[in-house]
Amino acid sequence: MRVALLQYPVIWADKAANLAAYEARLQAISGKADVAVLPEMFTTGFCTDHPELADPADGETVFSLKRWAAEFGLALVGSFMCHDGEKLVNRGFFIRPDGSADWIDKRHLYAHGGEAAFFNPGKERVISEYKGARFCVQVCYDLRFPVWTRNRSGYDYDILIYTAAWPQIRIGAWDVLLRARAIENQCCLVGVNCVGDDGLGLHYSGHSVALDTRMRDLAGFAEDEAGTRIAEFDIAALHHFREVLPLWKDADCFELK
Repeated sequence: MRVALLQYPVIWADKAANLAAYEARLQAISGKADVAVLPEMFTTGFCTDHPELADPADGETVFSLKRWAAEFGLALVGSFMCHDGEKLVNRGFFIRPDGSADWIDKRHLYAHGGEAAFFNPGKERVISEYKGARFCVQVCYDLRFPVWTRNRSGYDYDILIYTAAWPQIRIGAWDVLLRARAIENQCCLVGVNCVGDDGLGLHYSGHSVALDTRMRDLAGFAEDEAGTRIAEFDIAALHHFREVLPLWKDADCFELK
């Protein structure tokens, strides 16, 4: 399973410019990857106080994503600001080349950054299947809450993906928590962040990474580096590792409410 990590600046509050930029970046990896992961709110940046920038659930952003997935032969992962009926959500997505899609609304809203004032939280955790692998997509701040991400009895998913806009001032937490989530869920992991500066004065230094279940880095970036990296995951090796060391059997049971 080849997963592309697209770590680039997101142009603040400019949907047209971001859509054009990511189309070109995805076209460049057509035929080289199975899945491509974009940063959180890839069309606008983390503009939580600009609800007017939200796209409808069947608007230009979704139309573009489905067209790219079909034309470039890629499943696409990321998030965008979505106005779904009367709700404003930070909508994660897993869109396949055949047009089928899973929608994963961000569960934990970052109140300190104003997100909780305008957005509604997601209520369902979604597992996406593609080419023999199972994916769990989470959005940025969800990384801090391990119960929501927990790989449950018998393993729900193989690859855990975080799409994020995680500022440099807290990047140490990002680095540690990504590895913690991979270890405790006995899974492969992809975390994709942006780089550059936003309209609020925050700097993003990237630190996107792909990890296998033994904590080996399969892809990474230099500090503040913009670019694309492709990680190749061995799903059969992951399943073998879980059979040899079935840690889930010793885990605590719980119920999410």
